[in-house]
Amino acid sequence: MQQFDIQIKNGMIVDGKRTPRYEGDVWIKDGKIAQLGGDAPGEAKRVIDAKGRIVAPGFVDLHTHYDAQIRWDPWCTISGWHGVTSVVLGNCGFGFAPVKPDFQERSMLTMTRTEAIPFESMKVGMEWDWETIPEYMDSLDRSDKGVNVIQYMPVASLMTYVMGLEAAKTRPATDAERAEMKRLLHEGMDAGLCGFSLQRLGKDSVQADFDGSPMVTDTMVDEDILALAEVLKERGEGVIQITQAGGESVRADREFLEKLAETAGQPVLHNVVAPARKNPEVHRKPLRWIEDCRKRDLPIYAQCGTGRSGFAFTLEHWNLYDASPAWRAVTTGSHDEKMQKLQDPELRRALIDESEEADRRLQVIQAGVGGNPAQLIIQAVGDNPQLEKYVGKSVGAIAQEQGKHHIETMLDLSVAGNLEVEFLGPDKGSNAEFMAEMMNDFPYTIPGVSDGGAHTKFFTGGAYTTDFLTWLVRDEQVVSLEEAHYRLSNLPAQAAGFKDRGVLQVGGAADILVYDMDGLAIDPPWIGSIEHDFPGNEWRRVQRAIGYDAIIVNGEITFESGKCTGATPGKLLRHGQAVA
Repeated sequence: MQQFDIQIKNGMIVDGKRTPRYEGDVWIKDGKIAQLGGDAPGEAKRVIDAKGRIVAPGFVDLHTHYDAQIRWDPWCTISGWHGVTSVVLGNCGFGFAPVKPDFQERSMLTMTRTEAIPFESMKVGMEWDWETIPEYMDSLDRSDKGVNVIQYMPVASLMTYVMGLEAAKTRPATDAERAEMKRLLHEGMDAGLCGFSLQRLGKDSVQADFDGSPMVTDTMVDEDILALAEVLKERGEGVIQITQAGGESVRADREFLEKLAETAGQPVLHNVVAPARKNPEVHRKPLRWIEDCRKRDLPIYAQCGTGRSGFAFTLEHWNLYDASPAWRAVTTGSHDEKMQKLQDPELRRALIDESEEADRRLQVIQAGVGGNPAQLIIQAVGDNPQLEKYVGKSVGAIAQEQGKHHIETMLDLSVAGNLEVEFLGPDKGSNAEFMAEMMNDFPYTIPGVSDGGAHTKFFTGGAYTTDFLTWLVRDEQVVSLEEAHYRLSNLPAQAAGFKDRGVLQVGGAADILVYDMDGLAIDPPWIGSIEHDFPGNEWRRVQRAIGYDAIIVNGEITFESGKCTGATPGKLLRHGQAVA
């Protein structure tokens, strides 16, 4: 009689392959799925009664920034709470390797701004025992992990390592530098990297560096990117993640992405496609373009913004208006410097003038990340009781009462509250029909862009998986359960080069969810609550999950009814797979 580790019995199995759901048992042994359905010739050490529950593959989160957090939080929460069992690190070109010893602190400062990860947490929570990518990969391999991980080569780190920060920001690479970057990418791929990533958002990047200047890759020239793509072509492996909006036109951006896909001959993950509320052409145009690319054998995927998490922020920590030179000027620097700049008449005038110029690009960015300043709601006012009367009112309404421009009111409130006044972005609503169209009608669209691990004080995108199931599958019933699990697990695993993940199949990795669809929920539902659970006594916003009976990674339960078991069975997946 065979001895199994876990039997999940009587569950409704959704295998991630679009196979119609069916009731049956899942048997797990040695981290693998030993049998699906039927009666197994043996018994299990642990039996999970999944009657009335969904049994499905763990979610694959392609766009995260847990590069620092995984060192102190092996489960990569928020994502880990919400059924994510595999993540990709090193997105947007940002990361911590390769790095020279004297650049460690500066690399953390970069992440403090561009991805809004608390500096003190990184300083306390990270133990640097690497310089090169192979050393970094070995370090990540040794560390405790509650989820599986694959890693991009972060191109900003690569360029800085080879060229130095100033040169990397101000000029193209020389032939010798380009050759060295290609050599290091080969070295990293040999060590198990899955490809490379970059952000190219131009000189007015929405995610700027610590000093307000563009990130290294924001102004990177085509030739340097294509040189790295040639490495993937030579090797016949790898994937490219790119966030791009910095070209002279949408057409120019798309033409470059086509050339990039052609040069690499490997998948390109394009960030980010998100639907508007009323105009379907906002998502249809880029997705029709991707369909046309696929017909020409250009393997481009759309990473889609499907989460509905809100934004709540203070000007102490806010960075997502950085596409605006005026906002960038007043929100960079120390606390005291920000306080001074927010009161500077010339800088205030620049903000007001800019808001009245009707810059369409800036308006779109502000609407998408936080909200138009006039529509922001005062949610909290810190320790200043004189400001309590404004809680619940919009900045625009207060400005009308005061007879001021709304920008001036926003700055005055922030200064009076010592930068602790919290602005809540309004819930503008979402269009379930448009979201469903993206997921049902276009074959190469991947839900998510969680940004998990980033923007920790004002955003909780890591809950997108639970939101997708509860909103589009259960409540609106516009996406089938089978399609949802295909999109949340199987398709992202295929796109990023995961082997043996994203589906339930005999012999495959036992990354499995058992959950109650009726009881599934996000807690709290709109804006995360504050928890002081980061190193250095730093706080973050969190949205926990309700309804997941068991989250299983490589055959071990990591969360049971929302409680962490302490198990860390996650693996570094070199070349997308576990290495014995």
